[in-house]
Amino acid sequence: MIKRVIVAITGATGCIYGIRLLQVLAELPEVESHLILSPAGIITAKHETGFDKKAISVLADVCHSHKDFGASISSGSFPVHSMIVAPCSMNTLGSIAHGLDNNLISRAAGVTLKERRTLVLLPRETPLHLVHLRNMTIVTEMGGIIAPPVPSFYQHPVNIEDIVNQTVGRTLDSLGIEVPDLVKRWEGLNKESTTE
Repeated sequence: MIKRVIVAITGATGCIYGIRLLQVLAELPEVESHLILSPAGIITAKHETGFDKKAISVLADVCHSHKDFGASISSGSFPVHSMIVAPCSMNTLGSIAHGLDNNLISRAAGVTLKERRTLVLLPRETPLHLVHLRNMTIVTEMGGIIAPPVPSFYQHPVNIEDIVNQTVGRTLDSLGIEVPDLVKRWEGLNKESTTE
């Protein structure tokens, strides 16, 4: 059965996470990806990665305008497996937390939550002030998953690609989608490095 996964890319730094997610999902025949790209996301992606709107859009199976409130994914009756916002700006986080539905990203996220589907947000901001933290708490209380793209170093990354892949793989883990060789799993310390 096809799993429809919505990927939204907003204007926060870290657009590479959303782009890499789309690349990985494109290799999975059981997944149909739906992309929503915000205007700020287009600007940031071009600046950070060189990918323009067209280069990102071709990675998705279906593309939706951020203004299209008549899109299939704006309704809970359209079966969707899950949604990821990567990266998630603080503006988008606040809109989702307070149910504003002011564009298709926040509308689709609200639908994902109300239908009790998996919503994963990769918020990209630091340091965080109290409103940011409270909005994260609100989304968590509604059933969303807050997964800041914080790098892990136990896998000894040698480049940015390693760091991005680890985050993308762990994000897909949250959806129950495991991609072999994308994540280096923690297997415990080897005996030589432990002390009694």
